[in-house]
Amino acid sequence: MNWRKLPLKNLTRRPGRTAALMLLTAFLALSVFGGSVVVGSLQSGLNSLEARLGADVIVMPAEAESKVSFKNLLLQGTAGAFYMDASALQRVQEVEGVAQAAPQTFLASLKADCCAVKVQIIGIDPEADFTVKPWIEQSYSRALDDMEVVVGCRVNADVGEDLRIYDLNTHVTARLAETGTGFDTAVYCNMDTMNTLLKAAEEKGVTHKITTDGDDMISAVYVRVADGYDVGKVCNALNGHVRKATAVRAKTMLTGVSDSLAGVSHTVTLLIGAVWLLAIVILLIAYAMMINERRREFAVLRLLGASRKALAALMLKEAALCSLLGGALGVALAAAVVFPFTTLIETKLGLPYLTPNPATVLTLAAVTVLLTLLIGALASAWAAFRLSRSDPGTTLREGA
Repeated sequence: MNWRKLPLKNLTRRPGRTAALMLLTAFLALSVFGGSVVVGSLQSGLNSLEARLGADVIVMPAEAESKVSFKNLLLQGTAGAFYMDASALQRVQEVEGVAQAAPQTFLASLKADCCAVKVQIIGIDPEADFTVKPWIEQSYSRALDDMEVVVGCRVNADVGEDLRIYDLNTHVTARLAETGTGFDTAVYCNMDTMNTLLKAAEEKGVTHKITTDGDDMISAVYVRVADGYDVGKVCNALNGHVRKATAVRAKTMLTGVSDSLAGVSHTVTLLIGAVWLLAIVILLIAYAMMINERRREFAVLRLLGASRKALAALMLKEAALCSLLGGALGVALAAAVVFPFTTLIETKLGLPYLTPNPATVLTLAAVTVLLTLLIGALASAWAAFRLSRSDPGTTLREGA
């Protein structure tokens, strides 16, 4: 008898039973790998958002909160446009404890003949900016010239192409690395370009309510607090010193996102745990039923000279083959479900979502397969222990 080939022969001899065990382990692997990728992507997205924000306090017009929630401001880049007088920047700089202050101006393009795509346009001051500029420099090292733009990774425009915004052609010089947030659908330019676009928008009937002179408008001021100063106290001072504006701590804005992420992660983790518990119970029952069905088969092998240790090894090999194939199948199915629909998942969850790097994904896949192997081995070991307590002669007489 060829003991090396026996596990595979036993599995192929009962394809229905083998397929059932493989599908069960595949379901376990699918839930573990898919859930882990989703949770890992959410955490990566939050880390990316924190790194991208880079400011301690954000000063915006008082009306901004009524137009867009602060959570959406972070996740979507901006949700439209709001403005305040540019003199707010100087008043921010006058507050003690402000180390850096960088203005930004927002403009939403229209999905019409005047614009190639509907995007959020964000104007920055290259000299003062400390939030977007380091991110841009990862893809584009020199300063942005007039009518040059850098686009997020999800904007439908390639480097070297022209992007039409309010009937003006802007030249795409670079694409930014993915962040997993709404910033990936934004377009970035310098303030001179933004002022030109604001005036072009005015000609198309888009009013800004502050003034027709774009040079006098900004949408927000990003503030970095100097070392040794309390962020909360500086934020309160900004609220008292800058008229018609609201200063908000970035950490407070991130807390809402972090709490939502924690809630989703907790739910996914509970679901994974429930699936694991259910799968372990079902595997134990399945292997117990399989042992009961194959009692005569194992009794004959014992009478032919097979030791209890050899039978236990046989069962472990069968379980390992089923778990390995099932685990690989489950990981493949999870990958087919999760990775092609990352944008949809991000939209439905409403949270920053950034897929982990390939090395992390491969590590998660390997750990998932190893865990399914472990669960299969434990279930088969328990079944083998039950089998070792039965007498082969008695088993054969009972079946006679």
